[in-house]
Amino acid sequence: MTAPRDDLLIFSPKGIYCSAADLYIDPWRRVPKAVITHGHSDHARPGHGHYICTPLTAPVLKHRLGQNILMSELPFGQHITMNGVRISLHPAGHIPGSAQVRVEYKGEVWVVTGDYKLHSDPISEPFEPVPCHTMITESTFGLPIYQWSDPKIIIQDIHHWWRECQEKDQLAVMTAYSLGKAQRLIAELDINQGPLFTHKSIEPINEIFRQAGLHLPKTTQVNERHQREDLTGGLLIAPPSVMNSDWFQRLGPISDALASGWMSLRKGRFRRTADRGFALSDHADWPGLLTAIRESGAERVLVTHGFTAPFARYLREIGLDAQAVETRFQGEPSPDDTIDEDAQIHPA
Repeated sequence: MTAPRDDLLIFSPKGIYCSAADLYIDPWRRVPKAVITHGHSDHARPGHGHYICTPLTAPVLKHRLGQNILMSELPFGQHITMNGVRISLHPAGHIPGSAQVRVEYKGEVWVVTGDYKLHSDPISEPFEPVPCHTMITESTFGLPIYQWSDPKIIIQDIHHWWRECQEKDQLAVMTAYSLGKAQRLIAELDINQGPLFTHKSIEPINEIFRQAGLHLPKTTQVNERHQREDLTGGLLIAPPSVMNSDWFQRLGPISDALASGWMSLRKGRFRRTADRGFALSDHADWPGLLTAIRESGAERVLVTHGFTAPFARYLREIGLDAQAVETRFQGEPSPDDTIDEDAQIHPA
């Protein structure tokens, strides 16, 4: 078998670069042409000359980066050709519209997964295995200790906590990132139990997804006019960055919770961060990572952001050509590394 080439995609100072097509994938510095896997701030940076993304990611980028950005939409499964390089996007399952990038040139196929997960949810397109010679994969949860429970069980646990809050006359507050996790929770929660409220950074994303045809239950954006009694019995979803704000403190008494894959292992450690933790992640766990790699048929694997060194070492032990590569992608930040996505995109 011919050895896979090692230069179709390279890790340049600006990001993952395809010299044959003269474009970048999720670049972290300004470039003329960028393929964007999804709208999270560590993958979708401002200032590029031209953006290529899925139709559902396009309005998210315009909302976050500006309505006047130059953009081309590339639906799942369709392709464009640049200088003989065939490029297509395929569902990653991470959040609605998130994509893997398939790059083919002279019979050689590489796939950049971006962030992905194999567990299904009500609003994200299911992960699609993409056969390739070389796979560039995330490893946010690339250790055997990270194995997710059935998401339906986690949602049931969230409902039980919410019911406890109602019985104690506490406002249930779930912290979740504005794009993806917040909408997944909204889609999975039962509004018959009580009303759902959202922070001002979340509701615009809700509307983008609703206009795109995704089903999200009714939510109400909380504003300065709302009094504590207006929120009785409800569940408020807000980004982690508001937890210590004056706006948040005036809503008490509250019980706050965090939905994150980190909660599967380190609940005790993060008790100071939130009253409750639920292990609900939008990233692949250890079995999911291994399944995705196996189903790709990749002969070589380049491992980025996460437990890169141990995961690459394990892949070598099972016979794959694998190595760790440093990037500026973050995966799912732990509660100790809480970031404000909108502040990163629109710095004060």
